[in-house]
Amino acid sequence: MIDLRSDTVTEPSEAMRKAAYEAEVGDDVYGEDPAVNELEETVADLLGKEAALFVPSGTQGNQIAVLSHCNPGNEIILEEESHIFLYEGAATSIFAGVQTRTLKGQRGAICPEGLAAAIRKDDIHFPETGLICLENTHNKAGGAVIPIENMMVIAQIAREHRIPIHLDGARLFNASAASGISVAKYAQLTDTVQVCLSKGLGAPVGSVLAGSKVFIDKARKWRKRLGGGMRQAGILAAPGLVALRENVERLADDHENAKLLADGLAEIDGIEIMNKVETNIVLADVQGTGVTADAYVQLLKEQQVLANAFGPYSVRFVTHYDVGKGAIKKALAVASSLSKQPN
Repeated sequence: MIDLRSDTVTEPSEAMRKAAYEAEVGDDVYGEDPAVNELEETVADLLGKEAALFVPSGTQGNQIAVLSHCNPGNEIILEEESHIFLYEGAATSIFAGVQTRTLKGQRGAICPEGLAAAIRKDDIHFPETGLICLENTHNKAGGAVIPIENMMVIAQIAREHRIPIHLDGARLFNASAASGISVAKYAQLTDTVQVCLSKGLGAPVGSVLAGSKVFIDKARKWRKRLGGGMRQAGILAAPGLVALRENVERLADDHENAKLLADGLAEIDGIEIMNKVETNIVLADVQGTGVTADAYVQLLKEQQVLANAFGPYSVRFVTHYDVGKGAIKKALAVASSLSKQPN
């Protein structure tokens, strides 16, 4: 199978497996796991933050951020197709008791003027705006890189209103690879940031939430409350350290392969590319093929290519280190052959 469903399907490298096997471990709930401590210190340093917290998933990292920043009854502002709003099971309302206020973005970027207008005034009829959430890269917008200029203006608005910003940076290293801007420069515009190790970086498990020491102390308690306190977690953290050492620079290869895929798909009758391909995600409109996205994905699967339906007629392909140029060319050959079949 050529698996282009997501960059979460990567299998750990031999170096990661070896690191997990050889990891010196301790009880992380007691703060005694050397690999976890090293991972947290490494990520905090990379992001320019005081401290960091290893968590099982990006979703948990995002939810811990909301819980730590907000009080029940607050309102959080986010882009209408953000991962936190669409794909995290309404956890912000279930766990944090906050209300979401969504704003329409441009390729995932929130309009600063719209944001400023959405911040609640001091009125007993309104919830207090407790948090602004950004996402970079933006998944639903096809891996779009949110311009740092946009983030800078939003950061200024947030400071003026004394509202914290959380960055869902699940693919922040992809944004950095595409833009040439360091992850620290993005992170300095936000109070907290979550980065995933298990997407393009290829680690089997885990994300890291970073912020001030005071914030991370609070977040650590929320992680415990949510059942995310892990014991000998060094066997999970050690592969994450390998991912940071070995897989950051090679993200550019995934981006190159995504462009190769997009260019090839664009030449096939009935397929149109929906997004500007900046990173490792390609969104293709297959309506012109005469079938729905679900049907098209099934046809691909029958030819040993996996992708995901992302709408009634849109299909998402995600490149990663387990799919090289040769596999991309094979996937394109399959897609081309499907266009020649009768509907």
